[in-house]
Amino acid sequence: MTLSKDEVNFLSEKIFDKFILQFNVIENQKVSIFLPISKFKEINTLEFINFLWSKKVNVFIPKIIDKDLISVKFTPETILIENSWGILEPLSNQNEETVFDYVITPLLYCDFFGNRVGYGKGFYDKFFQTINSDAKKIGVNYFSPTDIIDDISELDVKLDYLITPDEILSFSGISMLTK
Repeated sequence: MTLSKDEVNFLSEKIFDKFILQFNVIENQKVSIFLPISKFKEINTLEFINFLWSKKVNVFIPKIIDKDLISVKFTPETILIENSWGILEPLSNQNEETVFDYVITPLLYCDFFGNRVGYGKGFYDKFFQTINSDAKKIGVNYFSPTDIIDDISELDVKLDYLITPDEILSFSGISMLTK
């Protein structure tokens, strides 16, 4: 991807503005959100995390332990370390939550049915199977879907929503918010 840092920040801000307009986050809700991998130009979630903290929302971030993704509470005091893939993770191994209001997830691609493609390790699909079924699984991406993903397995878990800089898609097939 050839986006500059300024473009990443601008598009990320548009994505989170759409989230804020559509989903009413309130004090004490629980949101799982990833820390961005800047070398992959992922959506910059850092400003959004600061917004969530200002609303007194409980923020959790993923950590990979063996072949599983756990969820660790994230506060301004949380100590982060870089894992073997160059991803910042909390030092703590304490899996603190499995019940969320929202799970905001990275992805490489998503189709019009809510099927997502990540980095191919299946961490999020396994994670989705361990959390409450009514958690809203929200993918964030710079681009809208254009193709169908044809190599879906029974282990894949669909997203509920996709937020791009230009729209929010609900996977009942209805575009919720555009431009």
